[in-house]
Amino acid sequence: MDYKGNKEDIGKNKHFTRSVEFALTGIKTVYQDERNMRAHTILGGIAIVLGFIFQLNRWEWLWLLLSIFLVLVMEIINTAFENVVDMITNFHFHSIGKKVKDMAAGAVLITAIFALIVASFIFLPKIYQLFF
Repeated sequence: MDYKGNKEDIGKNKHFTRSVEFALTGIKTVYQDERNMRAHTILGGIAIVLGFIFQLNRWEWLWLLLSIFLVLVMEIINTAFENVVDMITNFHFHSIGKKVKDMAAGAVLITAIFALIVASFIFLPKIYQLFF
Protein backbone atom coordinates (compact mmCIF):
# COMPACT_ATOMS: atom_id res chain seq x y z
CA MET A 1 0.00 0.00 0.00
CA ASP A 2 1.70 3.21 -1.13
CA TYR A 3 1.42 6.40 0.85
CA LYS A 4 -0.05 9.20 -1.26
CA GLY A 5 0.64 12.11 1.12
CA ASN A 6 3.28 14.79 0.97
CA LYS A 7 6.88 13.97 1.86
CA GLU A 8 6.75 16.55 4.65
CA ASP A 9 3.90 14.58 6.25
CA ILE A 10 6.11 11.56 6.89
CA GLY A 11 9.43 13.23 7.64
CA LYS A 12 10.98 13.77 11.04
CA ASN A 13 9.42 16.57 13.09
CA LYS A 14 12.04 19.28 13.32
CA HIS A 15 10.09 21.68 15.49
CA PHE A 16 8.76 21.03 18.96
CA THR A 17 5.58 23.00 18.31
CA ARG A 18 4.81 20.87 15.26
CA SER A 19 5.28 17.71 17.34
CA VAL A 20 2.88 19.05 19.95
CA GLU A 21 0.35 19.89 17.22
CA PHE A 22 0.48 16.30 15.93
CA ALA A 23 0.13 14.92 19.46
CA LEU A 24 -2.88 17.13 20.21
CA THR A 25 -4.46 16.11 16.90
CA GLY A 26 -4.04 12.47 17.92
CA ILE A 27 -5.67 13.08 21.29
CA LYS A 28 -8.52 15.01 19.64
CA THR A 29 -9.03 12.14 17.18
CA VAL A 30 -9.31 9.57 19.97
CA TYR A 31 -11.94 11.68 21.74
CA GLN A 32 -13.91 12.10 18.51
CA ASP A 33 -13.75 8.45 17.50
CA GLU A 34 -13.83 6.49 20.76
CA ARG A 35 -16.83 6.49 23.08
CA ASN A 36 -14.81 4.61 25.71
CA MET A 37 -12.23 7.41 25.84
CA ARG A 38 -14.98 9.90 26.59
CA ALA A 39 -16.45 7.57 29.23
CA HIS A 40 -13.06 7.04 30.91
CA THR A 41 -12.49 10.80 30.95
CA ILE A 42 -15.88 11.46 32.56
CA LEU A 43 -15.27 8.78 35.20
CA GLY A 44 -11.79 10.16 35.84
CA GLY A 45 -13.27 13.64 36.20
CA ILE A 46 -15.79 12.35 38.74
CA ALA A 47 -12.94 10.74 40.69
CA ILE A 48 -11.03 14.03 40.68
CA VAL A 49 -14.08 15.94 41.94
CA LEU A 50 -14.48 13.34 44.70
CA GLY A 51 -10.80 13.81 45.50
CA PHE A 52 -11.42 17.50 46.16
CA ILE A 53 -14.54 16.76 48.19
CA PHE A 54 -12.73 14.22 50.38
CA GLN A 55 -9.56 16.34 50.56
CA LEU A 56 -7.11 13.67 49.49
CA ASN A 57 -3.55 13.78 50.73
CA ARG A 58 -0.56 13.96 48.41
CA TRP A 59 -0.09 10.18 48.09
CA GLU A 60 -3.78 9.57 47.45
CA TRP A 61 -3.72 12.20 44.70
CA LEU A 62 -0.63 10.61 43.21
CA TRP A 63 -2.22 7.14 43.06
CA LEU A 64 -5.55 8.47 41.83
CA LEU A 65 -4.08 10.60 39.04
CA LEU A 66 -1.62 7.88 38.04
CA SER A 67 -4.43 5.35 37.66
CA ILE A 68 -6.62 7.79 35.69
CA PHE A 69 -3.82 8.71 33.29
CA LEU A 70 -2.80 5.07 32.84
CA VAL A 71 -6.34 4.23 31.72
CA LEU A 72 -6.38 7.15 29.28
CA VAL A 73 -2.96 6.26 27.87
CA MET A 74 -3.95 2.61 27.47
CA GLU A 75 -7.12 3.66 25.65
CA ILE A 76 -5.02 5.72 23.22
CA ILE A 77 -2.65 2.78 22.66
CA ASN A 78 -5.63 0.43 22.17
CA THR A 79 -7.12 2.79 19.59
CA ALA A 80 -3.79 3.02 17.77
CA PHE A 81 -3.57 -0.79 17.58
CA GLU A 82 -7.16 -1.00 16.34
CA ASN A 83 -6.47 1.56 13.61
CA VAL A 84 -3.27 -0.15 12.48
CA VAL A 85 -5.03 -3.52 12.29
CA ASP A 86 -7.91 -1.98 10.33
CA MET A 87 -5.47 -0.31 7.94
CA ILE A 88 -3.43 -3.47 7.35
CA THR A 89 -6.45 -5.74 6.92
CA ASN A 90 -8.43 -3.13 4.97
CA PHE A 91 -11.29 -3.68 7.45
CA HIS A 92 -11.49 -7.40 6.65
CA PHE A 93 -11.47 -10.05 9.35
CA HIS A 94 -8.14 -11.68 10.10
CA SER A 95 -7.55 -14.00 13.05
CA ILE A 96 -4.24 -12.37 13.99
CA GLY A 97 -5.82 -8.92 13.71
CA LYS A 98 -8.54 -10.09 16.09
CA LYS A 99 -5.92 -11.34 18.54
CA VAL A 100 -4.11 -7.99 18.45
CA LYS A 101 -7.33 -6.04 19.02
CA ASP A 102 -8.42 -8.38 21.83
CA MET A 103 -5.05 -8.13 23.58
CA ALA A 104 -5.05 -4.34 23.38
CA ALA A 105 -8.60 -4.23 24.75
CA GLY A 106 -7.52 -6.61 27.51
CA ALA A 107 -4.72 -4.23 28.47
CA VAL A 108 -7.27 -1.43 28.83
CA LEU A 109 -9.50 -3.68 30.93
CA ILE A 110 -6.66 -4.66 33.28
CA THR A 111 -5.67 -1.01 33.67
CA ALA A 112 -9.28 0.03 34.35
CA ILE A 113 -9.56 -2.70 37.01
CA PHE A 114 -6.35 -1.37 38.58
CA ALA A 115 -7.86 2.14 38.60
CA LEU A 116 -11.02 0.80 40.22
CA ILE A 117 -8.97 -0.94 42.92
CA VAL A 118 -7.00 2.26 43.58
CA ALA A 119 -10.21 4.30 43.79
CA SER A 120 -11.72 1.72 46.16
CA PHE A 121 -8.69 1.84 48.47
CA ILE A 122 -8.87 5.63 48.54
CA PHE A 123 -12.60 6.34 48.66
CA LEU A 124 -14.29 3.42 50.43
CA PRO A 125 -12.73 4.15 53.86
CA LYS A 126 -13.65 7.82 53.50
CA ILE A 127 -17.23 6.99 52.52
CA TYR A 128 -17.42 4.47 55.39
CA GLN A 129 -16.34 7.21 57.86
CA LEU A 130 -19.23 9.40 56.71
CA PHE A 131 -21.80 6.85 57.82
CA PHE A 132 -20.18 5.17 60.84
